[in-house]
Amino acid sequence: QGSVEASANDASSMSFYNSSKKMSLLNNTICVKNIPDTSMFDAVFFAGGFGTMWDFPDNEDIQRIAKDMWEADKIVSGVCHGPCALVNVVLSDGTSLVAGKEVSAFTNAEEDAVSRRAVVPWTCEDKLMEKGAVYVQGDVFGVKVAEAGKLITGQNPPSAKPTAVAICQKLAPTADDIDALRAKIAELEKVSSRLRASIDSPSKRQLLCASWGMFLGRCYCFQKDVSGVEQPGNRFVPKWTHYSEL
Repeated sequence: QGSVEASANDASSMSFYNSSKKMSLLNNTICVKNIPDTSMFDAVFFAGGFGTMWDFPDNEDIQRIAKDMWEADKIVSGVCHGPCALVNVVLSDGTSLVAGKEVSAFTNAEEDAVSRRAVVPWTCEDKLMEKGAVYVQGDVFGVKVAEAGKLITGQNPPSAKPTAVAICQKLAPTADDIDALRAKIAELEKVSSRLRASIDSPSKRQLLCASWGMFLGRCYCFQKDVSGVEQPGNRFVPKWTHYSEL
């Protein structure tokens, strides 16, 4: 409730909080232990809050997810106390995920400003530096976002939106992504042209089943004599035709 009150003047936060649809999604999230495969995700974001200081650092599933995402060259991110999720993440080569990388999170000065330094088990600033991170910070409750490749972290609540913007910019397709998509479209257009040429062929008429779908690389076709002359007992002759033959 304290976070809600502190964000009362933040239009974006209140818009989210007052949306029953968005809050329903928030209240029905999937438990991290039930996400064995991260291949379908492009980024992981660890939201903040004081409770994360007890919930995140030693959670093996969080460590696994952060490690798998990072080693798959995907975005690993967090804001405020959220980056505490990364302090115990060890990569396959035995190094700390945050070692040698610029990282931001809730500062010691901000803990003092809200009288919580004696409450939390340790501070993000101290622990991240202990793990070898290049800890960076802005003013107390000022905006600060750190980017180290696909590691994106924000200092505090005011940094949440700028951190989200940085993540979205990183997710935007690159020139190489666009070129690869264009090449794929061109390839599909060639297949489509062969299909159209086959359907319009003067030598045969094919009625393609709506469910052809290139199932196992084949499509099921029906052929009929173009003259329209009935072939006794053989009016429609089913035939399997590989799509590359069309």
